[in-house]
Amino acid sequence: MTAQPSAPGPGSGPVAEPPRSPDAFESNRRYLGSVAYRLLGSFTDAEDVLQDAWLRWQAADRTAVDDPRAYLATVVTRLCYDQLGSARARREAYYGEWLPEPSVSFASAPDSPDELAERGESVSLALLAVLEQLTPAERAAFVLHDVFAVGFEDIAASLDRTPDATRQLASRARRRVKDGARHPGADPAEHRRAVEAFVAASTRGDILGLMEILDPDVVWHADGGGIVRAAARPVHGAEKVARLVAGAVGKWFTPEFGTDLATVNGEPGMVWYEKATGAVAGVVAFVLADGRIAEAYVVANPEKLTRISPVPGV
Repeated sequence: MTAQPSAPGPGSGPVAEPPRSPDAFESNRRYLGSVAYRLLGSFTDAEDVLQDAWLRWQAADRTAVDDPRAYLATVVTRLCYDQLGSARARREAYYGEWLPEPSVSFASAPDSPDELAERGESVSLALLAVLEQLTPAERAAFVLHDVFAVGFEDIAASLDRTPDATRQLASRARRRVKDGARHPGADPAEHRRAVEAFVAASTRGDILGLMEILDPDVVWHADGGGIVRAAARPVHGAEKVARLVAGAVGKWFTPEFGTDLATVNGEPGMVWYEKATGAVAGVVAFVLADGRIAEAYVVANPEKLTRISPVPGV
């Protein structure tokens, strides 16, 4: 640590203050927020964790901190780990299916440096939903190692486990994620074409057109939080999903609402929004298999959409 300057002696004249370095917490805020969001699946909960971590950083003896980024990541991981247990209990009592809060950007809006960086390390909404099936320790080990390339020794310190035990947690989580994520990622251009075809068929209320773009075993997940009407359980099968979507046309495609393509957690998706304000009323993320939509994740709970910017140009 840099030594503090001594007080000036008599007649020595003013001593210039050394330049202040950026606060380590603020310098690492985006990284820490990314870790917290991927561990918790909620921007709201992630913000609460960051606030708590900031308070702990203010009270910490920083002279004993050799690597502020690693130290802060450990603090955030422990806070998230503690919160995951209580979050699981809350989500089990949640009305209908609980889905993560989506991250949304629009092609017509310029990407900020933070958005570009976020997209580079994005985790799909589908993967975040699969992570909900892991134990808190498995989720932490998987996210930190496989997403953020944190070493097992550092993860072990965050979880109070041995490096070998942490390695086993990540390996077990990886297998469970592979089993839960039924389909590999699609080519972005193919993904976008499928989303465009889905929107076009939905706009027409075209059940046959929808069934052409839906995988026969498609699964429709929806989260209305008991606030907005949505299927309380996953809907299976192309015909059932096509009829469900065709029935939703009355809400998505009215004089008051419009739809737009968007990037949802780094992948092509869609939103529907209020035409008067541009406020997003629902987000849909898609998973593809052989060019068809195999899964759809619909987030319509307004409490999970408050952080999304209005649709540009409205």
